[in-house]
Amino acid sequence: MKNFRLKSVLAVVLLAATFVSCNNDDDEQVNSSTTRAASVTEIKGPATGKVDAELSYDVTFVADNACAEFDNISPTTIGKEKGLQVEVKYPSEICTMQVPAPKITVYKIKPTAKGTFELKFRKSETEFVTQKVVIE
Repeated sequence: MKNFRLKSVLAVVLLAATFVSCNNDDDEQVNSSTTRAASVTEIKGPATGKVDAELSYDVTFVADNACAEFDNISPTTIGKEKGLQVEVKYPSEICTMQVPAPKITVYKIKPTAKGTFELKFRKSETEFVTQKVVIE
């Protein structure tokens, strides 16, 4: 009888140890990524608009590799000139698709005043791509 109890307790302890050691928390990976500015190559959209009417512009950009995805549009400055930049998110994993294709995002504005404005998107470290817009 003592032998049976000892074997039962030993089996329970081994089963408990097995379940504890098979914990899958090691499989959780932190999905970290890097965000950097992409090169804008073209802005397409209307050259004129009206006050309080929304205008949409297709902004074409190229990332460093094909795995990058659009993240957001943020303000930037080159020298004393202010403009916008397209930021893309690069996954932390190795990208096997190295040749990037141009991607397009839509930038929308709703002018509140009349005048001539310039949309400036960062093309490189030293220059912007510019689109003039006349608001009537």
